[in-house]
Amino acid sequence: MSVTIDIIILSNGKTDNLIKLTNQTIESLTDSEDQNSIMFNILVIESNSSLKPYQYLNAKTIYPETEFGFHKYLNIGLAETNKDLVCFCNNDLIFNKGWASAILAALEKDSDIYSVSTFCPSFHADKEDEIPNEINYGYKNGVFFTGWCFFVKRSIFKIIGPFDEHFIFWYADDDFRLTLQKYGLKNVLVKSAKVKHLGSETLDKEQSSRQFRLRFSANAYFRYKWINKNYIIFLYHKTRYIFNSTFKD
Repeated sequence: MSVTIDIIILSNGKTDNLIKLTNQTIESLTDSEDQNSIMFNILVIESNSSLKPYQYLNAKTIYPETEFGFHKYLNIGLAETNKDLVCFCNNDLIFNKGWASAILAALEKDSDIYSVSTFCPSFHADKEDEIPNEINYGYKNGVFFTGWCFFVKRSIFKIIGPFDEHFIFWYADDDFRLTLQKYGLKNVLVKSAKVKHLGSETLDKEQSSRQFRLRFSANAYFRYKWINKNYIIFLYHKTRYIFNSTFKD
């Protein structure tokens, strides 16, 4: 019996190279599994509206009218799909053969797993002492959880609700992994689920000042939500963010 997995890919095809990058990700994905056993329902959420009505090969491409937000776009992807298993992906990935099969095997072994992260041979190379097993439990960011490619059971959102759209980009991965930990939902890294992350290819094209603003704003809200829970402190940091946004350039 075949299994269908929703794949939600966030893309920003501002250049020909970035368009090729997304297509490369999709090509490696479609070649990674026997489609008689595992089928991928691929949805690309494209931020560059000037590409419309371009459709990435072997995928459905949509162009939200709302401004980009990492969690906001993931929620849009959830609303546009309906399979029980969902994988959220950057557009700068290379999927190794058998990655999804390895995840399904882990879910079969432990049905209480709700969230799975993949293993990047380059990024995790110096962290293998922390992930000695095929199935490795934990919530540590950059070890057991990686935001560029993570796989969940759709039923998780009945427990935790939608992604918190206050997180535009920075700290989105931290927010999700801490939410899993808060609710006691099992998160694992599966070592045989190999997906190479090529790096922050899209973000690297952004101006450094823009990155600073995004990070500073996200840090203010992250600290409010997960650390101090003090709204006055949050407003103080938010005011500093607005000041820097206005005068830094």
